[in-house]
Amino acid sequence: MYDERLAGRVRAELAGYDTVSERTMFGGLAFLIDGKMCVGVLKDELVVRVGSERYMDALKRPHARPMDFTGRPSRGMVYVSAAGVTRGAALKRWVDAGVTAARAAPARRRRATRAGRPSPSPRRGRRPQRGAR
Repeated sequence: MYDERLAGRVRAELAGYDTVSERTMFGGLAFLIDGKMCVGVLKDELVVRVGSERYMDALKRPHARPMDFTGRPSRGMVYVSAAGVTRGAALKRWVDAGVTAARAAPARRRRATRAGRPSPSPRRGRRPQRGAR
């Protein structure tokens, strides 16, 4: 679930960019630039990709805290509480920070299968088949 009003405000901030897409993630809504997440909305909070270089500075800003969705902090990502994005200028600064970090992030490399399609993620802990070495 996510705050549709906040998502609408984020859409308005990203309206000037050509390569914006949306994807449901984390039970919320993620906004991507060139296929890389820049910001998202989870419940009533903003999720912002700030990058590892600007992570500590971002945490010093009011209403920001580490993104710990899985119980472990995700370095380079922060949550911003609803109180931190009530004003348009504050939301714009966070969205701009997310766009900057997403554009600076390296492109993800995808392995290709023999047919030239991306392969599914590898299965971990899978045992080799009997007789195979």
